[in-house]
Amino acid sequence: MEMEIETEEESFISSLPTNLPKELPKIHRLDESVVNRIAAGEVIQRPVSAVKELVENSLDARSTSINIVVKDGGLKLIQVSDDGHGIRREDLPILCERHTTSKLSTYEDLQTIKSMGFRGEALASMTYVAHVTVTTITEGQLHGYRVTYRDGVMEHDPKACAAVKGTQIMVENLFYNMVARRKTLQNSADDYSKIVDLISRFSIHHTNVSFSCRKHGAARADVHSVAAASRLDSIRTVYGASVARNLLKVEASDSDSFFKMNGFISNSNYVAKKTTMVLFINDRLVDCTALKRALEIVYAATLPKASKPFVYMSIVLPHEHVDVNVHPTKREVSLLNQEIIVEKIQLAVETKLRSSNDAKTFQEQKMDLSPSCPVDTSKDKNVDPSPSGSKSQKVRVNKMVRTDVLEPAGRLHAYFEAKPPHHLEKNSSLNAVRSLVRQRRNPKETADLTSVQQLMDDIDRNCHSGLLDIVRQCTYIGMADDRLALLQHNTHLYLANVVNLSKELMYQQALRRFAHFNAIQLSEPAPLQELIMLALKEDDLDPESNGNDDLKEKIAEMNAELLKEKNEMLEEYFGICIDSQGNLSRLPVILDQYVPDMDRIPEFVLCLGNDVDWDDEKNCFQVIAAALGNLYAMHPPLLPNPSGDDLQFYKKKKSLNNLGDEEAVTTIGDVSVEDEIEHELLAEAETAWAQREWSIQHVLFPSLRLFFKPQTSMAANGTFVQVASLEKLYRIFERC
Repeated sequence: MEMEIETEEESFISSLPTNLPKELPKIHRLDESVVNRIAAGEVIQRPVSAVKELVENSLDARSTSINIVVKDGGLKLIQVSDDGHGIRREDLPILCERHTTSKLSTYEDLQTIKSMGFRGEALASMTYVAHVTVTTITEGQLHGYRVTYRDGVMEHDPKACAAVKGTQIMVENLFYNMVARRKTLQNSADDYSKIVDLISRFSIHHTNVSFSCRKHGAARADVHSVAAASRLDSIRTVYGASVARNLLKVEASDSDSFFKMNGFISNSNYVAKKTTMVLFINDRLVDCTALKRALEIVYAATLPKASKPFVYMSIVLPHEHVDVNVHPTKREVSLLNQEIIVEKIQLAVETKLRSSNDAKTFQEQKMDLSPSCPVDTSKDKNVDPSPSGSKSQKVRVNKMVRTDVLEPAGRLHAYFEAKPPHHLEKNSSLNAVRSLVRQRRNPKETADLTSVQQLMDDIDRNCHSGLLDIVRQCTYIGMADDRLALLQHNTHLYLANVVNLSKELMYQQALRRFAHFNAIQLSEPAPLQELIMLALKEDDLDPESNGNDDLKEKIAEMNAELLKEKNEMLEEYFGICIDSQGNLSRLPVILDQYVPDMDRIPEFVLCLGNDVDWDDEKNCFQVIAAALGNLYAMHPPLLPNPSGDDLQFYKKKKSLNNLGDEEAVTTIGDVSVEDEIEHELLAEAETAWAQREWSIQHVLFPSLRLFFKPQTSMAANGTFVQVASLEKLYRIFERC
């Protein structure tokens, strides 16, 4: 048997389809009706496109009143009536032919075009995809004319009819001959909302024209604006009072780019889930993606992630700097020096936003924090709960407050332009600090001492669930005075006593890290006896009296010996190291990234010697933990607030102490000693207050949120420490 071997070439040829045409297809001209229908589909994409073209024609006709009636989202009927100059009878035969227009004659006219329309394609496109009827009358005529069009051709001669001033155009059965397009536009409610939005944008820009838009058969218009109203009044009428009261006027110009911009932008109080940008360039409603993106970048730093801005802008440019012929629906334009214009506008908006957020006003309200009345943090008490099964009610804008627990850019204090002192620039970034706080050492299990467990159980039993949630989810805003911090939780603002709050945190942290402390090594060991003497002298009402010095020295000596005897227990359980010579050499690390105020160590050592009951284990541990909490608490600096009035008193006191009573002020060269003291004291006070503010903002409150989150690496029994005495959060504020 002979076998035939098929070559690769023969195999490829045999695999080709056999139904290929014998001749190549010919190129031929499309029928004019097909060409026109294809072009119409590009110009009239959906009903809102037809409304936009008709309204722009009415504006070109110098109308002062434009009324729109829509049925079934514009598929059944679009009727636009205006009081413009009308259409002459002799122009009606070619009104709806393609490329017939009164706006320009030569291509060069396009460089300086001022009208909204110029191609002569809008009405022609509508006649290819719908039934169009035009009724018009010009000034001085006794009657008007009505005519219908189909496929760009007048179906009959113009018929005389009664008419009011201007033109009325009816577009019926839109896309009747485009089945696929019509099926995709069955949601009439969606298309009608787009038309309402379009008319709303026109109405707030063309304030000299009154607009009305309503559904067919409806007695009330969904958009109704009055001519001659101010732009802000138009925005209030169309978009509501809540939008209008949160707007800022913004302006920008540049002589090199020959542009001017004016408009309104929303401030930081405005809350919305969708960006609303109304942009007119030379009175033409357009979109500009680059400008929109640039403004959203600016607002990203001042609004929470879920909120978007409201922007209205009108830009005026020389007509030769704008190319309007870049989109079939004229939705976009091309600008000369667009990058420079966008950058200038972005800078103007950013400057306006920053300068407008320096002051906030809040309304004070009392709050009952009794255990029998838990705090409801889930809802605003001024908003009534919705009935079961119904949609939730929208919270009023004036009840909304920005809330972002984790993102620093979303916090209120990020809006203020207060520059930190230079020494803070050397500190690690906020993210680095938080990373270190999260990595702080957490013991896997606590010491097996019943007394410590009892103390922690007492904390769990006495905790306030509402206040616990507030502290866990709060956002730090800033210090109200030397003790009270302003916090934000949901839609409420709280004043918290930082001293008491930090005392409670440090106390519970001392119990939580029981027998598992890292150490702070003192550069020079401090003698216990001298520390106790300092504390006793500070407590003495008469510092000049020396009558009780022997008694004080005896007390200091006895307490120092007592603490030396308890050194082993203090070091093992609390990380407090006292050497054999009676010197304090190490302190425990209660909170990472934070060092206590060393000026309070004498008081701490005296408390250990005098107040601890060494015979009762539970009481002993409780008092030592409380003493550590008091030492590590964030007390106000010893210096006065540099922005307060007390600085003058301290300045005079220091001046008198240095110079004596006879000569309170002397001069060295051209600078008085008093001025030098004031400058030195002010710098010292600013440094102390800035360091405390940094510790409260970046150490205390991040630690609070981490500390109160349940973690599996905590106590062996699965419980976690909670705040027991947060009743110092004593006042609640609501946003005006």
